[in-house]
Amino acid sequence: MQWKPRALILDLFGDYLRYAGSEVRLADITELLAVFDIEAATVRVNLSRLRKEDWFTTRRVGRETVYSLTPHMLEILNEGRERIFRRRDEKWEGRWTMAIYQVPESERAVREQLRKQLAWHGFGQLSPSTWLSPHDLISEVREIAAEHPLAKVDALWCGTGDLEEDRDLAARCWDLEQIGADYRQFIRTYAALDDEAANAGKDGRTALIERMQIIGDFRRFPFRDPHLPLELQPKGWPSSEAYSLFGAIHRQLGPAATEFVSGIIGQPVGQGQEIVA
Repeated sequence: MQWKPRALILDLFGDYLRYAGSEVRLADITELLAVFDIEAATVRVNLSRLRKEDWFTTRRVGRETVYSLTPHMLEILNEGRERIFRRRDEKWEGRWTMAIYQVPESERAVREQLRKQLAWHGFGQLSPSTWLSPHDLISEVREIAAEHPLAKVDALWCGTGDLEEDRDLAARCWDLEQIGADYRQFIRTYAALDDEAANAGKDGRTALIERMQIIGDFRRFPFRDPHLPLELQPKGWPSSEAYSLFGAIHRQLGPAATEFVSGIIGQPVGQGQEIVA
């Protein structure tokens, strides 16, 4: 597997280091990334860039440089983890949150930021300026609107009154065929790794590598999948099976991987969140 240092750093903080004070010494993060064959020079370059992007603050402790998550990044990790580890298959109320925005042509950066934020919250694009979510996200749209005074953003809680029309809307807002195919490929790839006894016997290094691999492959789904209510899901929709598989393997590899990371950083790592149905 071709590991990306930036993504590895994010995942290590998201699954481990944030539960050990949200900070790490440069020497320790370098040792952790060496497990994935990332060279020390590459680690330093990436950490320096991320510090400039406000991911981290740094301080000196003797000769050591310590990298600490900024409150902004900790908030992003909290939001991201909630999306990854909370499965949503609730009964649908038959309504959509519709976000409609108007942005002056001169403010293209604002328009792009709106699109990113709506996508982050799970909205799908129905038309260039109209986005839908099958969940009640009115308050989230209003928060986004407050951040962009140059844009006019309207939030509607509405419905078609016709389930077939609603399913058609879902198919137009998201590439459900591709998402479903990718879920099925994920299941085929990792089904054999769902083995409680075998995973319990693995050494920490192996457990960490395998756990990081499945996290890296799975964490893209919650930001592509609209978490459709059961009534809107295509027949045989595989998201629940994929979530259950990911949750089981993540849990099984957790103790050995966490103990391994704790040994490198010299302090215990608390337990993070697991899949919530």
